[in-house]
Amino acid sequence: MAIKGKISGEVEIKCHRHLVFELFKHKPHDTSVVDPERIEACHLVSGEWGVPGAVVLWHYYHDGKKETAKEIIEEIDDELHKIVFKVIEGDILEVYNSLSFIFTTKDVGDKKFVIWTIEFEKANASIPDPTSYLDLVCGIVGNMDSHFLK
Repeated sequence: MAIKGKISGEVEIKCHRHLVFELFKHKPHDTSVVDPERIEACHLVSGEWGVPGAVVLWHYYHDGKKETAKEIIEEIDDELHKIVFKVIEGDILEVYNSLSFIFTTKDVGDKKFVIWTIEFEKANASIPDPTSYLDLVCGIVGNMDSHFLK
């Protein structure tokens, strides 16, 4: 029986939230410049940057090895600073039946946060939650914040 789950992580940032949102929306290929130790490359496979339905291929490093993930951008909400990336091919689907990364931002008082949520389905309870992937995307955001503050 498949087991569905959801995990989230928040990263406090000092730069403007829209900078990180716009990078993931229109220029995710620049993540390899911002964080080359985690992201090798990001390519547009089909569609248009920043438009739902676009398909993006990521080459990244996870737990010391190179992996790939092909994602379709299912949703973009400019008002909520929300992007939903659904994984449709790649190494991660060898472990999980399905997986989506949801990017959002929020202000809490004078603090700004990027929130990553991963919704997933695993084949059985022995498969761990994808916390290492959550750590990966949260780490990328931390490096983006540093990059934008330079």
